[in-house]
Parts: sequence; C-alpha cells; structure tokens
Amino acid sequence: MKTFNFWTIILSAAVLIFSSCKKDDDDNSANTPGAIGIKFDHGWGPMHNPFSLNTPLIHPATQEEITFTTLRYYVSNVILHKANGEDWIESESYRIVTVPGSSSTVRLEVGNIPPGEYTGMTFMVGVDAPRNTSGAQTGALSPAEGMFWSWTTGYIFIKAEGMSPASPSGQFMYHIGGFEGAENAIRTTRIDFGGQSLVVNGSIKPDVHLKVNAARFWHGGISLGDISSIHMPGANAVTIADNFIGAFTFDHFHQ
Repeated sequence: MKTFNFWTIILSAAVLIFSSCKKDDDDNSANTPGAIGIKFDHGWGPMHNPFSLNTPLIHPATQEEITFTTLRYYVSNVILHKANGEDWIESESYRIVTVPGSSSTVRLEVGNIPPGEYTGMTFMVGVDAPRNTSGAQTGALSPAEGMFWSWTTGYIFIKAEGMSPASPSGQFMYHIGGFEGAENAIRTTRIDFGGQSLVVNGSIKPDVHLKVNAARFWHGGISLGDISSIHMPGANAVTIADNFIGAFTFDHFHQ
C-alpha cells in the first residue's frame, strides 16, 4: 500500500509539472511574434467568376475576349492597423505576386508581427520611389526577376500579358511603372477587415483572404483596341494603375 501511495504521488506531481509547463508555453506563445498569410484569390468581374491563365475570358463591360498568359505585380510596404490607431510596419517589405498556370490563388507570408489584434492592412502595388533608384538589389527586387527596366526608368510594377482579337496585333502587353511626377504609377490601398479582428501571436498562423478582380485593368470601358501595349511610364500606365488598385477587396479570414 505504501508503494502504491508513493508512485501515485510521483505521477500526480509529474502531471502537475507537465500541465504547468504546457500552460507557460501557451502563455508565451500568445505573447510572442506571429505570422500571417495573405491569399490573393484572382477572379473575373464583379461577381468574381473563375479566372485562370491561358483561358479565354469575356470582359463584363467591353465584351472583348481576353486571354491572359502572364499576370505578375509587386506587393510592398505592408502595414497592419490596430483599432487604437497603432500601426505595425514591415521592414524590407517587397514581394511579387505571380499567378501560376495551375491556380488562381497566390499566398504570401508575412512574419515577425507583434502579437495583437489587427483590424485592417495597407499595402502598395508597386515599388516605392527610393528603391527605384537604389542600385543593384536582391530578392524580389533583383533585376533577374524580369520586373525591371533600368536605373533611370525603374521597376515594372505590374506585368499583364496575353492575347485578344480586339487588339490590332492580336496581343496585349501592359508593363506598368513610373515613380515620378505626373507619371507616378505607384498605388496604395487600405483594406479594412469588415469590423473583424485578425488575431496574431506565436501559436496561430491566420490567413487574410483577398479577392482580386483581374478585369479591373479595363475598368471604365477602356478598350484593348485603344490601349493594347504599354512599355514605359506615361498617361496610359497611370490609367491602368488607377484601375487595378481597385481590384483588391477583403473577403474573409482563415484563423
């Protein structure tokens, strides 16, 4: 009987120690930096119809047939907002969204975020002006990514290419950039989370699901017959940048 009591006491103590350690770990996780995913779910038109590369699509406004072969764009300068007005600003925040041929959804991960509850986010489509003139760079900003013109003209913020019978050449090619004066095509969007809070800490990794309307390039009735090729900064690039920044809307969380 004494032996039984001895081992019962030892086992109970071990359970208490394990539970205490686990609780400490859980508490620590809740107070350590976390990570989130940002999912860019590309669709077609205001009803978010299916979108994919190499598939003929009919524009809902112009009724032109459009087939994308390439869709890439920079997402940079990510900021998360709290309800109390505090912001977290990611450093070295430069990524390229590249729509693959096999899916319409692209997931980017943002890490080392202070724990807390966030009610919205801001990001830039493009590359901020200082980085357009900062010399040779690496990562997403490497010229090897194929999203760069020159050190005088800067980065290609958006690259949309494909085919259309509405184009005089049968093709379209939008290379959107420009970072100075009237030719500035850098655009910023703020996404509010619809009154919800995105919880971030070291124990979870939620996703922010955004819808992206690829038909927005031709918002306002712009015809591919009128603008089928853009290869440099200018008024047409600014118009397309203005249209595309309206493509992003918040849909839901995965927490």
